[in-house]
Amino acid sequence: MAHQSELSARHQNILKATIKHYIATAEPVASKTLAQEYDFNVSSATIRSVMGRLEEAGLLYQPHVSAGRVPSDSGYRIYVDRLIVPNNKINKTIQKLVQQELQVARASFEALLQRAAKILATLSGYIALITFPQNRNSTLRHLQLVRVAANQVMLIVVTDSYQTQSIVMEFPLQEEEVDESIIDHELQLLSNFLDRELRGCSLTEFAALDWAEIDREFARYSGFVNMMLNQLKSLQVNNSNPIVIHGVAEMLRQPEFSQLQQVQNLLSLLEEQQELLPVIFTSPDEDFKRVSIKIGRENYLEPMRTCTLISANYYQDETPVGSVGILGPKRMLYENAIALVENTADYLSNPFQVQS
Repeated sequence: MAHQSELSARHQNILKATIKHYIATAEPVASKTLAQEYDFNVSSATIRSVMGRLEEAGLLYQPHVSAGRVPSDSGYRIYVDRLIVPNNKINKTIQKLVQQELQVARASFEALLQRAAKILATLSGYIALITFPQNRNSTLRHLQLVRVAANQVMLIVVTDSYQTQSIVMEFPLQEEEVDESIIDHELQLLSNFLDRELRGCSLTEFAALDWAEIDREFARYSGFVNMMLNQLKSLQVNNSNPIVIHGVAEMLRQPEFSQLQQVQNLLSLLEEQQELLPVIFTSPDEDFKRVSIKIGRENYLEPMRTCTLISANYYQDETPVGSVGILGPKRMLYENAIALVENTADYLSNPFQVQS
């Protein structure tokens, strides 16, 4: 994938214009369209040549031979990481709107979450997902890692109340040839180490732990351990209704989901497999502070890989206790969605508003 630093200013501008036009129209973008609607001061042929190079770099593609081009997952990633310019006016407008809409839901914390999800779905046109706060008294009783396939490991967690959760994660294959018995032995050592170190920790303390010793002793698996930490931080326990979902009908109005068979797996996940959903929330990306953006194949669950998930944690006493998310098509109005998620998470984190 081409990195942003490898793109000239012209390439960046044309990539940005292509994505913005596609987000607005849901139609493949032709060079002639960009030449007519954007002031690039270059010919349509020059724009077509740049778009061809962006396609070669994997940032655009043609859905049909005779069609214009649309952004790839990699193109969207560069767009959200490097090309979006923060708009303080949009952010302040959304902040005021979120505060006005949520102030009416003060009866209970549950009512506030329900209202927040409904408002997020209405304002964005996408699916809103908000997790209930974790039970802060639950502690870890036992942790175990079990390799279930060459590239998959199951994380098994048992809490002090004997609730059990299991999460299957991708396991990094080694670049060099390593005997599988050695990998299994190292994985068992890692499992034993984590079980010993984390036993008795509350599920909301994982983010504050010092993981330097793990990085030193298990450097080969540092990426895997970081991914597992994100999964541990996302665990939800002792909640009979751990996640609020609104906006499925709004989402189905998007052109990408006009044919029901295209979204059957996603609907099944949202309606019948909600116990899987807490694992979709992970630690924030550095580029947007507390906001995490997962585009297409970056999402953990297969049914969500045609979508983008934008999420942020909300806090109580400076501890992350739940998550706010918007799930929509990759062709998403990112600036507004990011501001909606961030401001809703800020509102839920306000100790004067949130009563646990």
